[in-house]
Amino acid sequence: MSRRIWLITGGSLVVLVAALFATAFLAWPQMHLAASADALARLDLPSYAGHVEQLEVRTESGASIPVSRRNGQLWPERKLGAGSQVTISVTVRHPSWISWLVGKSNHKTFTVTTPVTHIASNWVQVPDGSPVQVAFDQPVGVVEIDGARDVLASATTKVRIPDAKPTGSALVKAAARAWETLTNAARVSWFPARSYPQLLVRPATDVALGPQTQIILTFSRPLKLVLPGGAYPALKPTVAGHWATLDDHTIAFRPKGLGFGLGATVHVVLPSQVHLVGNGNATTKLSWKVDPGSTLRLQELLAQLGYLPVDWTPADFAAQPVTLRDEFAAAVKAPRGTFDWRWDNTPAPLQKLWKPGAYTTVTRGAVMMFEDEHGLPADGIAGPNVWRALFTALMNGDRKTDGYSYVFVHRDVPQSMNLWHNGKVILTSPGNTGIPSAPTQLGTFPVFWHIPVGTMSGTNPDGSKYHDPGVRYISYFNGGDALHAFPRASYGTPQSLGCVELPLDAAAKVWPYTPVGTLVTIEN
Repeated sequence: MSRRIWLITGGSLVVLVAALFATAFLAWPQMHLAASADALARLDLPSYAGHVEQLEVRTESGASIPVSRRNGQLWPERKLGAGSQVTISVTVRHPSWISWLVGKSNHKTFTVTTPVTHIASNWVQVPDGSPVQVAFDQPVGVVEIDGARDVLASATTKVRIPDAKPTGSALVKAAARAWETLTNAARVSWFPARSYPQLLVRPATDVALGPQTQIILTFSRPLKLVLPGGAYPALKPTVAGHWATLDDHTIAFRPKGLGFGLGATVHVVLPSQVHLVGNGNATTKLSWKVDPGSTLRLQELLAQLGYLPVDWTPADFAAQPVTLRDEFAAAVKAPRGTFDWRWDNTPAPLQKLWKPGAYTTVTRGAVMMFEDEHGLPADGIAGPNVWRALFTALMNGDRKTDGYSYVFVHRDVPQSMNLWHNGKVILTSPGNTGIPSAPTQLGTFPVFWHIPVGTMSGTNPDGSKYHDPGVRYISYFNGGDALHAFPRASYGTPQSLGCVELPLDAAAKVWPYTPVGTLVTIEN
């Protein structure tokens, strides 16, 4: 009987000890590896569980990612892209005194995908009095708005755009975690909540348009509703370039080649009315003024092409415009350089008329001559077509090679006409200017009409009419006043009605030197 009791008691003790060991094994503190709301992962390692013997974090490609452990969490020590799949492998070494029971180590592997965040809507209708906010499809911890980065105190799905105007747009980047790289920039545009279609224009119509600047139109409604049939707006005048759809609310016109033209006015005609943001006006036409070229750069180009009595030398040859884009930039902001007279004995009246940066008669005459030689109306106005032609001539090396001419007429008796060309007076001839009742006006004027023969008619001081056909070698320079041949018994005294009359042979010699744009000075 006693032996049986001892056997039962001994067996019970064995079972009890086994149960105690099993309970100790199962209850022993274990490592726990799981997702984290902030860090890459959470690593829980209770007391007496042991120590981390090995920790590896690798990307899908196998690249190792350095991490640090802080407050029970794993933090990557370099930026990770959103949507990256990362594998975390951890081995924990148990204390030696318990390893015989729970094993020498514990190994776990955990795979986590870094969160990806998206902007919920790129087009926002903002009720009056409400803040402008960007909404995300999940909480974000870092945002960058128009280059200004902000690490948020706590993750949120809505971020306010600071100092936002009632209508506008901003480039937005974001990341769900501070240790993630920011998303690619996305443009968010906002409009006041209205029942009618609105339009955000970049650049604004009250801002000068660069000759090669892209025009961007963002509508508050989808393009399919505001551009019926997918037809793009009309551009007037026609400009080389093309429209492109940037997204379902935005289109852009990208100019090519010589672009809009310096000093031009550009119109975009829409198929239906929209309200411009900022002023609320309904319109179907948008208009911009293009940056005009500077007078100083105009003079630099005319000098380089040989249309002025001065040469121009850049201060920095290495900084000279090379591409067409460079030329446009230089036209708006002229490069530094110096002007020098091409000839030492340039007549004093001509020198007095020249002023760098000022649109004097010298510059106007050079523009008129350039226009006339390039098939443009010789109005002396440096508009878009003149700038285009100047750029083309410069790129083609089309320099004027026949020199520079200047005519000065002495009105004191004996009256004379003098032709100065390339540094010297090559012709002096007696001539007749206007009689006292119809004097030839003093001043300097560019030739505006140059014809070999024509009919001159008008009214005499006594009211009678004159009509003189077959007048030879005419160069009009001031209203009806012109250099021309006219038969007289003598020359050198006031006899005309304002013109400068010359003997036939002198008129024939001077005429080839007085094309449109040539300056004529009448002086005492």
